[in-house]
Amino acid sequence: MKKLISFIIALIYIQLHAQTTINGKVYNTRNEPIAGANIYLEGTYDGTTSDDNGNFSFTTSESGSVTLIISYLSYETFIMLGDTSYMTDLAIKLREDVNTLDAVVLSAGTFQAGDNSKVNVLKPLDVVTTASALGDFVGALQTLPGTTTVAEDGRLFVRGGDAEETQIFIDGIRVFTPYSPTTNNAPTRGRYSPFLFDGITFSTGGYSAEFGQALSSVLLLNTIDEPDQEKTDIGIMSVGATLGNTQKWKESSISVNASYINLAPYNVIFKNRNNWIKPFETISGETVFRKKTNSGLLKLYGAFDATNFELTQEDINYDEGVYFKLNNKNLYFNGSYQGVLSDTWTIQGGFSYTHANNKFNIMESAINGTENSIHTKLKFKNRISNRFKLYFGAEYFATAYDEVYNDETITNANYGFNNNLAAAFAEADIFISKNLAFKTGLRGEYSALFSEFTLAPRLSLAYKTSGKSQMSLAYGNFYQNPTSDVLKFNQSLKAQNTTHYILNYQYNADRKIFRAEAYYKKYNSLIKYDTEFASFDSNFNSNGSGFAKGIDFFWRDSKTIKNVDYWISYSLLDAERDYKNYPTKAQPNFANTHNVSLVGKYWIDDWRSQVGFSYAFASGRTYTNPNKTGFLNDKTKAYNSLSINWAYLISPQKILYASVNNVLGFKNINGYQYANTPDMNGSFNRQALLPATDQFFFIGFFWTISEDKTSNQLDNL
Repeated sequence: MKKLISFIIALIYIQLHAQTTINGKVYNTRNEPIAGANIYLEGTYDGTTSDDNGNFSFTTSESGSVTLIISYLSYETFIMLGDTSYMTDLAIKLREDVNTLDAVVLSAGTFQAGDNSKVNVLKPLDVVTTASALGDFVGALQTLPGTTTVAEDGRLFVRGGDAEETQIFIDGIRVFTPYSPTTNNAPTRGRYSPFLFDGITFSTGGYSAEFGQALSSVLLLNTIDEPDQEKTDIGIMSVGATLGNTQKWKESSISVNASYINLAPYNVIFKNRNNWIKPFETISGETVFRKKTNSGLLKLYGAFDATNFELTQEDINYDEGVYFKLNNKNLYFNGSYQGVLSDTWTIQGGFSYTHANNKFNIMESAINGTENSIHTKLKFKNRISNRFKLYFGAEYFATAYDEVYNDETITNANYGFNNNLAAAFAEADIFISKNLAFKTGLRGEYSALFSEFTLAPRLSLAYKTSGKSQMSLAYGNFYQNPTSDVLKFNQSLKAQNTTHYILNYQYNADRKIFRAEAYYKKYNSLIKYDTEFASFDSNFNSNGSGFAKGIDFFWRDSKTIKNVDYWISYSLLDAERDYKNYPTKAQPNFANTHNVSLVGKYWIDDWRSQVGFSYAFASGRTYTNPNKTGFLNDKTKAYNSLSINWAYLISPQKILYASVNNVLGFKNINGYQYANTPDMNGSFNRQALLPATDQFFFIGFFWTISEDKTSNQLDNL
């Protein structure tokens, strides 16, 4: 028995003396000690925390090769593999985690709205609660700096660029016909319902190498990944009705939305300047199906709309006016998939198909145009480390356009084009620290139509100047093929080109954000022709050029005043172009030198209401006055508009909503039309191009039926 006790004591003694001490010091890249760091051996209970001086020490009975882990909040985890006998007097340097919320953000030229964004300039809710937007995401974005007020058009004009220079994507896939059809002096709207989207990225320049075929801007719309519950939305409006329903299962869900708009009753009550034969009417529907897989998410999105109207508009050169009739049908389908391949690899891809048919009559001319377009894309992401992420992929665009023209003298004149374009891109995010980051990329495109290959480099960097502010720079080269209005007549051209330079400062803290951004854009190879409009007898070339430069300011504050959220934006733009039929370089007629927006929202508890306003100011736009010497030699008066809205909660799920655009009735002028021939005094008479109505009134009742009995459509108003 004595021998057994002696043997056990000997084993304990050997075991105690076999323990190894692991010690060292933890500090950051500035050689400052880190107190409270967690230090332990993987798979054991052996470990400790660092003291106020960063020192640590603990013993372990483990021997041989082990894994030592050191971690601390806001720093990258340090992992050391080695023999315990060498783990003494360690000097562990932890690097700041570049994925923390206070890390630098590559934001030059980009506004984001979404729950997953680190810096939100807008929220998804803002798209549908801005008074002047009337539930249109494009209308809400027009309150941001960098956009230009072209009231009669309604599309996005960005930093001296034509509206055709902005492209829209849904879940990363191109939308070829994003706007509903309209007539002269009546603004268009985006085709797609805002309540299906939960994230928006609006790039006013210098955007990622992933995207191309846009000289000025890209707008990225992301559909909801997962609805929170089943519900039905009903809307009865002064201009029509809407109906939506969402069904949800364990691994899938579907959302369906339909609307019918008819302006005939509205036009009876509120007269406008157009002589409507058949007022604007449209029926539309869209659906999103979502399916979770073991490692990803599949989305299928489809939308259809049909629009028609017929009217006669005043024209100084035709006593009886100009007759216009339109019938449009548009089908859009989008499928996308995003998934995880491994711990470091992800995949994203999709395709879209667009079929659009436009039949319209202008005076004695009848035009029937059909477009079929597809876009496919495959993209990979490799997270090599927290500090280095690589993106690369390829995509293919194809458009077949056909148009038939008839008038009193021409029968079935047919023209069109096939535009096929392949592209590949690669891009890397490089984080030197949480205060300094780069994004560098390269995009190559081959146009089969022009037998032309273009190479477009992109570069941006950001440096965090303090805990609440940062500076950013961006440079990029961008190409875009001419529009269908040109290509249907002539294909012996080349891609248009622009180069962007951007400097950005951003301050973001405590529900307040301030942005200031200066930019310069240089245009080359713009399309020119020698007739009043692009036509089959025009002579085309790619010799146009231009520039745009300016500075944008944005301030948003939802903290200082209780229950009040507001933002202010200002843009200064200097732009000139020599393109289309311009005889010389001049400020284009869609470019305002000064643009100001002020948006405010106020929640009133006692009234169970949200009230809001939106004010827009834009300096005059150029036009050509034939009674003066020169081209684009005069300017309209400044544009002013104040819009208000009111949403009243009748009950938690019932809302009464009203809004008035241009409530003060400002007499805005979009331009002037001059007579083709002078009068007896040698002067050309003119008439102002006025909006169809100076004001627009809207009222609606919205009812939500949901599982929680509290959800409502305030988010969609």
